[in-house]
Amino acid sequence: MGKAYLVLSDGRAFAGERIGAPGTGVGELVFTTGMVGYLETLTDPSYAGQIVMQTFPQIGNYGVIPADFEGKCAARGYVVRELCDAPSNFRSEADLDTFLKREGVPGICGVDTRELTRILREEGVGNAMICDAVPDDLSALRAFAVRGVVAEVSQREKSVCPAAGETLYRVTLIDYGAKGNIIRCLQKRGCEVTVVPHDTAAEEILAARPDGVMLSNGPGDPAENTFEIAQIAKLVGEVPVFGICLGHQLTALALGGRTIKLKYGHRGANQPVRERGGTRAYITTQNHGYAVQSESLAGVGRELYVNANDGSCEGMEYPGKRCFTVQFHPEACAGPQDMEFLFDRFVGMMGGDRRA
Repeated sequence: MGKAYLVLSDGRAFAGERIGAPGTGVGELVFTTGMVGYLETLTDPSYAGQIVMQTFPQIGNYGVIPADFEGKCAARGYVVRELCDAPSNFRSEADLDTFLKREGVPGICGVDTRELTRILREEGVGNAMICDAVPDDLSALRAFAVRGVVAEVSQREKSVCPAAGETLYRVTLIDYGAKGNIIRCLQKRGCEVTVVPHDTAAEEILAARPDGVMLSNGPGDPAENTFEIAQIAKLVGEVPVFGICLGHQLTALALGGRTIKLKYGHRGANQPVRERGGTRAYITTQNHGYAVQSESLAGVGRELYVNANDGSCEGMEYPGKRCFTVQFHPEACAGPQDMEFLFDRFVGMMGGDRRA
């Protein structure tokens, strides 16, 4: 392994060793706190445009297991404290360095990820670069912005995923960067899932007469997706709708709400969520840098869940419209499965429960 640097937009540079693909990687530097699940993280399309840093010190110890992938790797770079080069798992088919090279993702190891995490928590997320030498001119790094990433990660053509067993419902999943386990959670509940591209018109979706519409997770600033927001506005109230992560944010914008960028976001498999007006708390998997301002939806929606750490909105429901959305990942792969019952709620809506 050769020498490499992680350079922040203010010029601070952290020396380490090169892993993964050669070349320079530029992106928004974010951290994720999961102790396991690095494969699901690297194959989560929601990380498009970002350099991902793991706070857990050793990464790669169970190798690369394609069966655990959630989608196509879209990260701009990867940062770890220590990379395990001798994985031990009977399911492993390669080591992590080989995977990063194959996916064209530049990486760095041997840097102080604790110090970098402190910087992000104090100063907020910012741009960074993985490179072999610190450049004199950082103007391109400072100018970088995560834009147009939903179009990058969404599938181009419609596809159909059959139900596991008898088909009870037909669901259209709008792919803004969907994780594979969303489809699996629907399939095992008797749903045939038709996955459509992000820019599919609402009229085309409704013409197929689905029993419900699923709005997936995805990357980037939700407010950028004006066409997608307009289509959701046409869908809500016409058919049961369940939104996750970016789908949650887009729905809020479609119904007149606002979103804000968080200082450093929520990323990891240990995010506490509290039931609004109740006594239950749940541990959830999350990956997002933006949040819905629930007060902007007063009179339109009701807040379901809040983040127990910072009080940000974690879920909304829209009475009389058969629509609810959550900021976290109830399909949680890898991560806790405390909230998978929300898929049962969605199935109940499609089965005729019009109170939601």
